[in-house]
Amino acid sequence: MKTYYDPEDLKKFGKIGEFQKSMADKFFAYYGEVFQEGALTAREKSLIALAVAHAIQCPYCIDAYTVDGMEKGCDEEQMMEAVHVAAAIRAGASLVHSTQMMNKVKEISM
Repeated sequence: MKTYYDPEDLKKFGKIGEFQKSMADKFFAYYGEVFQEGALTAREKSLIALAVAHAIQCPYCIDAYTVDGMEKGCDEEQMMEAVHVAAAIRAGASLVHSTQMMNKVKEISM
């Protein structure tokens, strides 16, 4: 069965420069630099990437950073905890915007 997201397309990511090489080269240089060891370890960055992948709901990124995290020594519990952090932040971001609705209700009701 064909789905909208083809897992095989993840393997094509390196070819995004086919239509715009200079921009792809700049992106990959930046991307590579971001994931180098720095103040955060590569393992920590992988967990962050996995959490963000879930928050933005990118199936390609979820697959890629699940594999990457496991290769860097993350276990299932750590990865799921990272996903729950993303879910909590996403839920909180929705809920904090309820103050706008509450303000509007109070404005209209006065």
